[in-house]
Amino acid sequence: QVQLVESGGGLVQPGGSLRLSCAASGSWFSIGTMGWYRQVPGKQRDLVASMASDTRTDYADSVKGRFTISRDYAKNTVYLQMNRLEPEETAVYYCNAGARITRWEIRDYDWWGQGTQVTVSS
Repeated sequence: QVQLVESGGGLVQPGGSLRLSCAASGSWFSIGTMGWYRQVPGKQRDLVASMASDTRTDYADSVKGRFTISRDYAKNTVYLQMNRLEPEETAVYYCNAGARITRWEIRDYDWWGQGTQVTVSS
């Protein structure tokens, strides 16, 4: 099965930067999209950024121009460079990977990491 392990979270001052990493292991198939979501207590888990296998990207409107997602396809690793961080972006950031696999049927799969805490505070 696929395992996703995040790293790079921590405490940063407003206006600072962090770089998150997520490495996927155990995939005998080609992962389609990898991305980052974040969640705060009492709120839903929302997309921050994602990147497909064809390099197309999606960003939440609130992070456009400040965050950059990238992938190392050979290493099954996705990164999120976060610049000019704001206190409102304090959350647990989760890595996500998805794939469409055809065996007896066509099925879509999603895997999640355990999350890494990002705290933006002075």
